[in-house]
Amino acid sequence: MKLSREEVLHIALLARLGLTETEVNRLSEQLSNILENFEVLQQVDTSNIPPTAQSIPLQNVVKEDKVTPCLSQSQILANAPRKDGNFFRVKAVLE
Repeated sequence: MKLSREEVLHIALLARLGLTETEVNRLSEQLSNILENFEVLQQVDTSNIPPTAQSIPLQNVVKEDKVTPCLSQSQILANAPRKDGNFFRVKAVLE
């Protein structure tokens, strides 16, 4: 499917792109090539292929939770730039 110059300019307008004449010519050729590749894919028989949501099987990659010792409150607050008792002190975000 060959895209016309006007179609490329319309696509550029929708994408809010300013194109030079050289870019219009180059993109016309490149986009036409992409559409031709999709036309070839449209002809592939996929009637025996079940629909899938993923191209690869999903597997859980989360490691098992293990209980480990945690830092003490004083260790956590040791590098805080500002603290108020046992809490982090931050600037007010809302008035």
